Amino acid sequence: MNLGIKGRQALICASSKGLGRACAESLCREGVDITICARSPEVLAKTVTDIRRIGGGSVNSVACDVTTIEGQRALLAVCPEPDIVVNNAGGPPPGDFRDWGYDAWSAALNANMLTPIFIIKATLDGMIERKFGRIVNITSSAVKAPIDFLGLSNGARSGLTGFVAGLARQTACHNVTINSILPGPFQTDRLDQTLKALAEKEEKLVGKVRKDKIQTIPAKRFGKPSELGDLCAYLCSAQAGFITGQNIVIDGGMYPGTF
Repeated sequence: MNLGIKGRQALICASSKGLGRACAESLCREGVDITICARSPEVLAKTVTDIRRIGGGSVNSVACDVTTIEGQRALLAVCPEPDIVVNNAGGPPPGDFRDWGYDAWSAALNANMLTPIFIIKATLDGMIERKFGRIVNITSSAVKAPIDFLGLSNGARSGLTGFVAGLARQTACHNVTINSILPGPFQTDRLDQTLKALAEKEEKLVGKVRKDKIQTIPAKRFGKPSELGDLCAYLCSAQAGFITGQNIVIDGGMYPGTF
């Protein structure tokens, strides 16, 4: 399928590895000119080289912390008028809510709720003026099925979801859509960290925890980042203009609900 977005400009946050990188690769393959960012210049430079080998669109990069105002300004200076925005940021650490003070909550809310809102605020009106825009937020399946030891993520990402639910209905008439992808367990560094923390909490070997986790997934495997990247690319396509305000779970069948 030709997704009809060749030549569009995309800004993809936290995209040097993991799910953000997968989104960048899929969009670039479709001929989208992408701007990616990450805090580590070395990792970012390698990712740029790797993605350029894919072919398709051009690849620009900004070494910055997108969760800061300075980082957001630096990113938007390089890509001031994106047609596509993919909001993504590393999740906050797992743990017990009794151990989280104001600083922990502030960091989680800033990274996983406020930063996406500010990026949307900076780019939305331009999309409306140009009569095309696709905003995709990478959140978590925990938005629909909270995970007890990921309380910081549950709270912050649910806040973003509530904000987007109201905004997405206002922009659809301008051909600007806003959707969220809710990933379950994908084979990323974040998953490795979560499994390690769970193993320590349960006093088990990481290998045992990993094996047990896979057994809870109907697909009997962890997700491949490329699978999420291709879903993101479709939601950014010309054909996806009638999809907005949705929270699309991609978790190998783990979410047990009918709706």
